[in-house]
Amino acid sequence: MDGYTTREVADILGLSSARVRAFVRDDLLTPSRGHRNEYRFSFSDIVLLRTLRDLAASGVPPRRMRRALRSLRAQLPEGRPLSAVRVSSDGESVLVHDADTVWEPESGQLRIDFAVADLAQAAAPLALARSERHAAAASLDADAWFEMGADLEVVAPERAAMAYRQALALSPGHVHAHLNLGRLLHEDGALAEAESHYRQALAADPRSATAAFNLGVALEDQGRMDEAAQAYERALRNDPAFASAHFNLSRLYEAMGRSTDALRHLADYKRLKGSEA
Repeated sequence: MDGYTTREVADILGLSSARVRAFVRDDLLTPSRGHRNEYRFSFSDIVLLRTLRDLAASGVPPRRMRRALRSLRAQLPEGRPLSAVRVSSDGESVLVHDADTVWEPESGQLRIDFAVADLAQAAAPLALARSERHAAAASLDADAWFEMGADLEVVAPERAAMAYRQALALSPGHVHAHLNLGRLLHEDGALAEAESHYRQALAADPRSATAAFNLGVALEDQGRMDEAAQAYERALRNDPAFASAHFNLSRLYEAMGRSTDALRHLADYKRLKGSEA
């Protein structure tokens, strides 16, 4: 899949194509490039652009917009569907939160508040039509099936899972297909099958911190706390700056009565999150 064109993104967001390109020229986001060097936007890019559109309309200066985007990128969810969250901002802080979470901004006024699912609904016809065109093409390779799945995840997760399975049929060691299919299965409650795909991703790439972390979450959700802790520790051996792994380990170790280890990982988590601010 080749992402959304500038014109498609402009239509979804009610912007001119020139305005979308201006956001890119201002280094506020970096879309990929197509075969003719044209911009190609992911769905996450559309979420960022929607936020930029609303911040700009509220008169937020570019410096604060960049800071807000850094915060937004850091909060976009891993291991759960992007379409399940809302994005809110008072122009100073940005919060990504579940629909049932209440956020009271310090300023008392929300400048941005939208459900990502609404963007997904607007993007769905484009993504589905493009996937059907690509699926009809002959001889798609594993990477093409993977990219199709990634493009479909937010708008049609069942079709995305089918695309990832096609990728794995062609390339059984495709790490990212295992990770993404595992995450979709995890979200659907198929914990044992999700665990299997995370383990296969880790076998294919033993240095993948994401595979080890996701495995830890799947094990924890199955009540296998000792194994989960081992998986989170492996994630941190692969990436000592993986803040979420520190946080999860802190919780687990506190429940296990390992207070010293819990406090150490909580301190590491706070240090890492503070450096993102």
